[in-house]
Amino acid sequence: MKSFAVAARALMFGLLLSIPAMAGAKVDINSATVEELDQVLVNVGPSKAKAIVEHREAHGPFKSAEDLAQVKGIGLSTVERNRDLIEVGAGKAPGKAPVKEQGKAASAPAEPVTRQ
Repeated sequence: MKSFAVAARALMFGLLLSIPAMAGAKVDINSATVEELDQVLVNVGPSKAKAIVEHREAHGPFKSAEDLAQVKGIGLSTVERNRDLIEVGAGKAPGKAPVKEQGKAASAPAEPVTRQ
């Protein structure tokens, strides 16, 4: 019985030490790996995490946390449960290159116009 009490205390101590590490964990749903999604999100295991990544690769970056509900197996209740853990970064849409105009990248600043 004494060894059970010692084991229980050790387990509780270990859990208490791990809570601060998990409390600050957030995940960017537009750049996270399957492993990161699985570790951080509540009620999202490896198969749902894989579905999130596959959906992102097929349809482009998520625009909001609510967009996760479009993934098969993820409902709005799961999104709400994880809202504080979800970040929505810019992400990159697969296979889309910047548009070029007259030899200049689309993101280049416009040149000033001189009026006479």
